[in-house]
Amino acid sequence: MKVRSWILGLAGVLLLIFAVGLLVTVPVILKQQVTAKVQIDPDSGLAYTMWRDIPVPLYMSLYLFEVKNPQEILYGEKPVLEERGPYVYREYRWKSNITFHNNYTVSYREYKRYHFCSERSAGSESDEIVLPNVLALGAALMAEDLPYALKLIFSTALKTFNETPFIKKSVKEIMWGYDDPLVDFLNRIFPGIIPFKGKFGLFVEMNNSNAGLFTVYTGVNNIAKVHLVDNWNGLKEVNYWRSDQCNMINGTAGEMWPPFMTPSDALTFFSPDSCRTLELVFQKSGRTFGIPSFRYIAPKTMFANGTVYPPNEGFCPCRQSGVLNVSTCRHNVQVFISYPHFYNADPALWEAVSGLHPNEKDHALFIDIHPLTGIPLKISIKLQLNLFVKAVHGIKETGNIQPVLLPLLWFDEMGYIDGPPLHTFYNFLVLVPIVFEYLQYTLIAVGCLLVLIAVVLKIVHWKQQMLPDLRSISSTLFLISDVQNL
Repeated sequence: MKVRSWILGLAGVLLLIFAVGLLVTVPVILKQQVTAKVQIDPDSGLAYTMWRDIPVPLYMSLYLFEVKNPQEILYGEKPVLEERGPYVYREYRWKSNITFHNNYTVSYREYKRYHFCSERSAGSESDEIVLPNVLALGAALMAEDLPYALKLIFSTALKTFNETPFIKKSVKEIMWGYDDPLVDFLNRIFPGIIPFKGKFGLFVEMNNSNAGLFTVYTGVNNIAKVHLVDNWNGLKEVNYWRSDQCNMINGTAGEMWPPFMTPSDALTFFSPDSCRTLELVFQKSGRTFGIPSFRYIAPKTMFANGTVYPPNEGFCPCRQSGVLNVSTCRHNVQVFISYPHFYNADPALWEAVSGLHPNEKDHALFIDIHPLTGIPLKISIKLQLNLFVKAVHGIKETGNIQPVLLPLLWFDEMGYIDGPPLHTFYNFLVLVPIVFEYLQYTLIAVGCLLVLIAVVLKIVHWKQQMLPDLRSISSTLFLISDVQNL
């Protein structure tokens, strides 16, 4: 009995020591493994593969705003819009010209290609839609300050080429371009007034293109800097805006973030399409596909104007709050970006046109990220493209159009981790830690139980040893008592 209790006690103590050891070492080992795996290093495995050739299926859902009363708008009436879509495109991304440098950075260009997905779309690319003639109306506004004689030449050209303020084109033409004789004319007569040649389309420059040369930190010498942008096209800051703060290039390239995130950390990234750094804020923690995640959303101040949010004064000249004027990085074309349907914007913007219904469910963007690794699990980036239009004196084709910010389209760029990457991710970063966690608690419970059993056996053994002695003492006391009585 004595040997058995001693063995049980020793086994229980050893189990407790082992469990406490696991409790201390497992988080350290996991952190070391995460640090090694999320570096931008060809030998780091899954994270590098995901960074180089994104295996996550990405889809861009496009919604176009068809103009229902084009003639009435020319007479000064309120625009009436009808949302068409979605027209869904599978988005493929891959990196090229990957070059590692001695200062723990890597340079690359990321290319995009789009393929129309008819099975996910609510129409075909051959659908014809009436939209503002961006080329004509945009160029007219840019010609507003030209001498009257030049504006007359421009107006005559519009009439000669049958250019009208509103045009009917197919979705494919609107997106990926169409031939327009006005392009050649403007390039010949007004050199520099438009920044392109050949076909004109809203996304013509995006297919099989890249967003510039990014140089980011690999994290090999400092994991807290992994994916952070060192420079973009050789620049440490842009020169589009009116303040140093607004021109800063901060955060990552918007694909992955440094690991070991906390709710107090913001999700910061530089967006070439927006020509600025964007910052999302923590909303809530939860689970995405069974994996612990943080949800980040855009704050209401992101596109607020300088009056509502003074730090944004550098992004002005501003219109109503809720839109960003990107004309300075779009060759002075009066283009603005916002959330879809002017969500989170000044109500005056969506009340100026009919057909908009902003709401959080359909129009708010978010990113679900795994805080331990900084890898996104699910994304939904939603932005709207708007054109400022108005009547231009001397160009009669613009009629009596009242000044208005006219939505052209909005898109939802969505993706989520799936397939083998999800399984690997889940097994390594969820299942294995759970197994070790349960193992620790099981060992602690078993160890405590064995120690308790050993103590109980020891007490029982001690009582069994003490019982004859107690009986002997009791008998002696009785004898002494009898002698005294005699």
